Amino acid sequence: MNLEFFIARRTARATLENRSGVMARIAVVAVAVSVAAMLVSLAVMLGFRREVTARMIGFAAPVEVIDAAGVYAAESRPVVATAQLGALLRSVGGVRSATPYALKSGIVRTHEAMEGVVLKGVDGGYDWSFFADRLTEGRLPRVGDSVRTKELLLSASTARLLDVHAGDKVEMLFVTGDERPRRDRFKVSGLYSTGMEELERTALTDLRDVQRLSGWPPAGISGYDLSIDDVRQAGAVADAVNEALLHTELPEADGIVAVSVGERYPAIFDWLKAHNVNAAVIIAVMVAVAFFNMASALLILVLERTRMIGLLKAMGMESRRIRRIFLYRAAFIVGRGLLWGNVAAGALCWIQMRYHPLELDPSGYMLSEVPVAVGAGWWLTVDVAAAAAILALLLLPATLVARIRPDEAIKTD
Repeated sequence: MNLEFFIARRTARATLENRSGVMARIAVVAVAVSVAAMLVSLAVMLGFRREVTARMIGFAAPVEVIDAAGVYAAESRPVVATAQLGALLRSVGGVRSATPYALKSGIVRTHEAMEGVVLKGVDGGYDWSFFADRLTEGRLPRVGDSVRTKELLLSASTARLLDVHAGDKVEMLFVTGDERPRRDRFKVSGLYSTGMEELERTALTDLRDVQRLSGWPPAGISGYDLSIDDVRQAGAVADAVNEALLHTELPEADGIVAVSVGERYPAIFDWLKAHNVNAAVIIAVMVAVAFFNMASALLILVLERTRMIGLLKAMGMESRRIRRIFLYRAAFIVGRGLLWGNVAAGALCWIQMRYHPLELDPSGYMLSEVPVAVGAGWWLTVDVAAAAAILALLLLPATLVARIRPDEAIKTD
């Protein structure tokens, strides 16, 4: 058996009256709290990034192909949709589909109130999975049928302001190119809720409805929504699409560009990147707290065992081997702290994911509840990195063992 490990295990059996036992328990609590804080903080940070990115992509697609002059505008000049252009976009590596859409700003009006919305028209190839999972009332609108329908998918927050429900009819007002208002009536087929009220001013309907209201021909669209294999590669796919558009001879490709969702909404994604700094600061502070508590406990353990250290040195044991005994003691404490910290963090994350007790103001945080994302890979990495960092730092206070002289230590009462 490893002698250092055996001695460390025997000396770890401290009573409640023993000072080293009390300090060891304090150190365990400090490590547990620090590890739990790191894990929960990262789970929330990653949850924010995952949920905000997923919902942004649900509204705007990972990559959009639009007129270059309308990248940051609510409406843009129409893009000419052709089979050749669609085939070119789908031929780019990483692109799964290219779906046309059209946008038109307007006002929804009822007898009680009115609210501004952006009407998004889509065709039968549109992927409704994002909104289908978030339906709160009614059904999805029918689009792309041989007979054009005037159905509207409205957000629950907008419907609440207007006091309408699925099946009700609403009037919409639009401004045409000659600045004359235009009126039309739609039937609300269903309501959706994403928790991001800042983006829920989007209402969805048939593509042909928006083309007619904008006075565009059947080939006129605002752009294409591109679905891709890996949303993390949205920037690279957008660059590849722009490269293809640059080298094509199709006349309808002139003046259009591909932009990733991060380029389209830079403020939101810069806000998410700022969370990385917060996470780094929290981790650094928690590791520092755990280290100082562990260092204090280790110093007390060394001083409390001064007589034992003197006897071991007198019997010929080297200082490095004695130092290893106390590092094993520290490893026991860190291990228990990691165990309890993981249990506490896992319980808190599970409670939030299951019951959502912590809510947020959507106007300030874009989400209505605190999101949590848990992954085995990064969770284990945090555990291993935290334990390694604390034990590596504890090499410094453990050097105190080399300064203890056997003759003075044995005389210590």
